[in-house]
Amino acid sequence: MPLKILALGGDGIGPEVVSSGLKVLEAVAGTISLKVDITEDLLHGAAWDAHGTFIRPETIRAAHGSDALLVGAVGGPKWDHIKIDGGPEEQDGLMKLRHELEVFASLRWARAYGPLLSRTPFRPEVARNADIMVVRELCGGAMFSPTRGIDGTGKSRRAYDLNEYTEAEIARFARIGFEVARRRHGKVLSVDKANVFMAGKLWREVVQEIGAREFPDVTLTHFFTDNAAYQLTCRPGDFDVILADNLFGDILSDQSAAISGSLGMLPSACLSHLSTGGRSEKPAIYEPVHGSAPDIAGTGSANPIGAILSVAMLLEYSAAEHESARKIEVAVESALKAGFATPDLGGTNTTQEMTDEVIQQVLRA
Repeated sequence: MPLKILALGGDGIGPEVVSSGLKVLEAVAGTISLKVDITEDLLHGAAWDAHGTFIRPETIRAAHGSDALLVGAVGGPKWDHIKIDGGPEEQDGLMKLRHELEVFASLRWARAYGPLLSRTPFRPEVARNADIMVVRELCGGAMFSPTRGIDGTGKSRRAYDLNEYTEAEIARFARIGFEVARRRHGKVLSVDKANVFMAGKLWREVVQEIGAREFPDVTLTHFFTDNAAYQLTCRPGDFDVILADNLFGDILSDQSAAISGSLGMLPSACLSHLSTGGRSEKPAIYEPVHGSAPDIAGTGSANPIGAILSVAMLLEYSAAEHESARKIEVAVESALKAGFATPDLGGTNTTQEMTDEVIQQVLRA
């Protein structure tokens, strides 16, 4: 059966980097005779301009019928003022898509690259060999809470966003995080603010219970989030898997990008489960972590590596094509070693040039 891919370019540089990812996917698929069926559609601002909605019902149906989605960044000043009825997920096409597919675990991977060590704020000996997976809870917490608002007028206004988690939400998320660690180096750092937030207390209790009962082979440590941020700056090479809620995971995953030299290097996989073998039975979303960068859209200077490595994660987690995923990862590193770099990495190569070089490296492997 062909691998069914729904590609949603999104806004800004999103369509450009998704196009790069698709080209690499097709190149890799050709080396292993993997049939790929790609359908393209619009999301968020692009969808609003064309259809007057951030995501069409037809797009959601297509997502449910796909094996995987490759998605670009969404949003920009052109659409920031638009408010429609409904909860927070109704205000953002990508958030709506995550909610509809229940992809509650976002795996955000950052690693150090030898050719880019000089582009990081770290001494080479500190960042070298760092390899971190931030697993961010994606469908709960303050960002999805319907209990939110701004009340009052003038200087008496009050704003609130309820940060709420149920035990079931924490448990299902923790299981994926522990399983990811089991497939990596067997270490989990769970972060929270259990010293001040009740949601943090429950988070720590449930993660501890799941780890002790179901994953005794995985080493679990708890940090308060502020300490985790500090330690991540001081000794990034000591981290393996970081478990974090929606808010803290958003912050720490961007911070971890510093070891890679640019936010443009980071891919992600948004999952509702981990397949134990063979193709995944449920659709997942793969997307670069960076934003839509409307200021450089159309200039041909966007870094496509985050999207390309998202394709590697797609092959890993949705297609069970593990060797092909490694082939892309090696090709990216080889392109960097060959001196290819987009402007965010201090180079002069275009999006197309970087993509073409990665494809050439894939075909040479």
